[in-house]
Amino acid sequence: MTNVTSAKSARRPHHWRRDLVELAALFTAVAVADALANLIAHGPDGGFLLVASAVALIATAAFHTWWARRHGHAPPASGGDGPPASAPATAPDVREGAEPEETALWRMRTTVKDEPGSLAALCVTFATHRVDILTLGTHPLADGTVDEFLLRAPASLQAKDLVREVSAAGGTATWIERADAHDLVDTPTRVLGLATRTALDGAELPLALRQLLGRCTIHSRPAGSTGGQASDQDGPEGECEGIDGQDGTEMRLRDPHGGSITIERPYLPFTPTEFARAHALVELDTRLGPRIPRSQDVLTLPEGEEITVRRADIADLDAALAMHSRCTPRTLGLRYHGPVGDADRYLTHLLSPRFGRTLAVQTASGRLVALGHLLWDGDETEVALIVEDTWQRRGIGSELLRRLVALAVEARSGSVYAVTQASNTGMVAAMRDLGLPLDYQIDEGTLVITARLEQAAPGGSPRPSYHDSGLFDRTTP
Repeated sequence: MTNVTSAKSARRPHHWRRDLVELAALFTAVAVADALANLIAHGPDGGFLLVASAVALIATAAFHTWWARRHGHAPPASGGDGPPASAPATAPDVREGAEPEETALWRMRTTVKDEPGSLAALCVTFATHRVDILTLGTHPLADGTVDEFLLRAPASLQAKDLVREVSAAGGTATWIERADAHDLVDTPTRVLGLATRTALDGAELPLALRQLLGRCTIHSRPAGSTGGQASDQDGPEGECEGIDGQDGTEMRLRDPHGGSITIERPYLPFTPTEFARAHALVELDTRLGPRIPRSQDVLTLPEGEEITVRRADIADLDAALAMHSRCTPRTLGLRYHGPVGDADRYLTHLLSPRFGRTLAVQTASGRLVALGHLLWDGDETEVALIVEDTWQRRGIGSELLRRLVALAVEARSGSVYAVTQASNTGMVAAMRDLGLPLDYQIDEGTLVITARLEQAAPGGSPRPSYHDSGLFDRTTP
């Protein structure tokens, strides 16, 4: 405040009366000095007194200059009415040579009143407990504001203690969970990255929504199914009008491919800001239309035959149906666990990028001989394989499984599971070849094998891609 006031005073215009007073003072000082000089000079020792006065003035000026240079940068004294200007309010006890304190990352949300000082009270509480605010986002509500923090706190500070202090500072409905390095990216950068992934691959939309909204369950219901059923008010393409909305812990969005997308997050209500972001991602997906990456790998089998592994979608439906017709009933039964005649009905769902990712294997002549599916199942991820009978036992299934697991790791899935029969020794062997911890559950002949992917990258190092099986020679066009 002192600097601001001085700056304002310096800009004030000089008044003519001030100049007149200063001029009168100057003439008065000259007159007084002249009178004193005449009085002293005409005295008995006048010359000596004038010289002594000049020496005294020079000595005083020199001493003043020396003192100012020596003490001009000294800190202000601790006495007085207030604390020194440079003294911080609180400072951690940092000793020379001491090891830095271990910290932990937390994501926190709390609701405060929309009034001045509410956020400041939270910041004071964090500073008191040496909690560093890394990022801050606000979600305006009708009756308050949801503040979202990424915090770095001392590892000794427990979550319940932090929540208690925030509640005492005015925060309500406080939610907290551990964060990781991925959360250090600021919100605009993260949203732009998710939009880029969605633009490049239509199968990324469910993953982008999950990473945008945190731990949630996403249900995609096609048109005509329960929850996405068309009605008399639907448009000519069967799209559900007025389905978009957000109510507490549930969000509903119109699926670009027809039907609806329902997102549930029971532990934390959605905010209007989150709904707007999710709606923008879905709108981007709608405008871009169906799309998948067109990259492909050409592999050479040990027998010398070349096969191509690529992404597949609904455009491969006819080729997949033709492959089904060449498979034996036993192969179809091991894959679909039901009547063989119903196998064709699942393909439209499996090939849709809305429900996961599909890898296809085709021969040099263009015939489809194998399919591998990575399916989003709520919070979990399922893998499934089918290889045409005449192409089995050549390592194709293992190669597809490795690639599907790599896609699951890229999507930050914690585990993948495969549902098969206990007699399907080929699938069991392929899961074992992954080299990951496996859990087995058997119920009336049905075997569920779960691979835990968090063990794929110990120590926080990059997770392996599982592409380098050593079975094939490969080229990428």
